[in-house]
Amino acid sequence: MYENILIPTDGSDTANVAVDHAVDLAEKYGAKLHALYVVDIDAVNFGLGTEQVDRIKQGNFGEMTELEEKANEATGIVAAAAADHGIEVHEEVRVGAPHEVIAGYADAKGIDLVVMGSHGRSGVRRALLGSVTERVLRSTHVPVLVVDEHEEGAEA
Repeated sequence: MYENILIPTDGSDTANVAVDHAVDLAEKYGAKLHALYVVDIDAVNFGLGTEQVDRIKQGNFGEMTELEEKANEATGIVAAAAADHGIEVHEEVRVGAPHEVIAGYADAKGIDLVVMGSHGRSGVRRALLGSVTERVLRSTHVPVLVVDEHEEGAEA
């Protein structure tokens, strides 16, 4: 049923809860995982010069090692969790509007399922879903499993 599962991640606690679900599904279906970190150019644009923004858009982080490390750490969490279960993972970092990049990646890579958290680090929270998650739901025809960060270990 699922051959390619996409897990967009920003390294947040919510994203990491979604990782557990994605790994579980990949193991059950023998699927390959795709860990995707999207550098939101609008979020990093503030305070950067045009030259730096252009380099980031081209995937050249230059001296912005902190940004590159954050991206690699986030996708690395997915890779480590998958490795514990013998699951193949493709890690990728892309730049752009997160919901557009996620939907485009899903279409281009033949993704069967997107597994993502209900909120990321955006700071803008909706009543039920984070703005990126809500936009992904409206931007793709691929099934999306939304995992609530408070789902596991929640106390009533």
